[in-house]
Amino acid sequence: MFAVSTKRVIGRECEALLKHSRSLASTTSAPDAAAAASTKSKISEKLASGPSFTDFLQSKITTEESLELANEPPTSTQVKRLPPWLKTSVPLGTNFNKIKRDLRGLKLHTVCEEARCPNIGDCWGGSDKAAATATIMLMGDTCTRGCRFCSVKTSKAPAPLDPHEPEHTAEAIRRWGLGYVVLTSVDRDDLADGGSAHFAETIMKIKQRAPHILVEALTGDFAGDLTQTARVAQSGLDVYAHNIETVEELTPFVRDRRATFRQSLRALEHAKKTVPTLITKTSMMLGVGENDEQVLAALKELRKVNVDVVTFGQYMRPTKKHMKVHEYVTPEKFTHWQKVAEELGFLYVASGPLVRSSYKAGEKFIENVLKKRGKDIRKVTEEGLGQSEKELLDKTLETRA
Repeated sequence: MFAVSTKRVIGRECEALLKHSRSLASTTSAPDAAAAASTKSKISEKLASGPSFTDFLQSKITTEESLELANEPPTSTQVKRLPPWLKTSVPLGTNFNKIKRDLRGLKLHTVCEEARCPNIGDCWGGSDKAAATATIMLMGDTCTRGCRFCSVKTSKAPAPLDPHEPEHTAEAIRRWGLGYVVLTSVDRDDLADGGSAHFAETIMKIKQRAPHILVEALTGDFAGDLTQTARVAQSGLDVYAHNIETVEELTPFVRDRRATFRQSLRALEHAKKTVPTLITKTSMMLGVGENDEQVLAALKELRKVNVDVVTFGQYMRPTKKHMKVHEYVTPEKFTHWQKVAEELGFLYVASGPLVRSSYKAGEKFIENVLKKRGKDIRKVTEEGLGQSEKELLDKTLETRA
């Protein structure tokens, strides 16, 4: 009996204490909640006014960081200097300024600017107006993929396509009077067709306004959808390009996970099968950790699917958020790969530290074909050039006559 009454007393006391603590919590939680809300508001404002994801990707990189090698000890105190063969001059010239002005006026983007290409002055200037080359980037300046070497902005949901872009692009190219234009684009995995219809429409409008201009399309892989590859290949272009970027073994570490070496090969092969007269082209970066056996194997795979043109260039680290350079490849090594590729049967090879996929594409291609014509056009046509190259040559000669 005593035990029961004791439990009741203790129970009532515990209940009273619990009510008291709840009342204290209710009286002190209001200001605490207000303070927490105020702090949360301040943090939200700070985040809103702070750097965006784009700023993070495009953060400035110091000379030391750009030259930092992947296999270099972290405590290295060696003075870092850019190899002399990688130094370029400041872009200047009438053509350069005119192209830049028109781009801004028509709200167009170029991969030359977005990817911070070191050859922008040379390509936009050209040795003469007809030989100048510009690489216009279609479908905006934001990509849905995030390759470890590329400085183009990324987002899962880029802005909608500009329906006037094909018309503006065609007008700009007609106005410039270029001899050769390269159209490329960001990857648009958010679109059902990957942007292939937009790409094809732009090419057709250019050919309508200036049929003499040679058009190269540097496309993505359209997520492996070969129907979209065929649509672009049949749009009237002269050169179909798609970059494998690196050797098969390094692809998972260099490119976005949605891109594969074999998927790229299939795109190049299908473009050629769709329009057999097309020239197909690809590009590889050196200095990302590849070895000679891997490069040679990649070249042989490209020839198996009848790729005509290949270019080699040095990988340059765009920001400190991107992968480091593994090595700075010497000009002699680039010369070696040019000879190897030519021996394998590529129609044309551009290889050098500063060469990029579209580096002076028109000027170099025209020069190459003209040299062959000077030797013996019939012999070259029969033994080395196909019908598409002959047609390109005839267009070039008509333009330059």
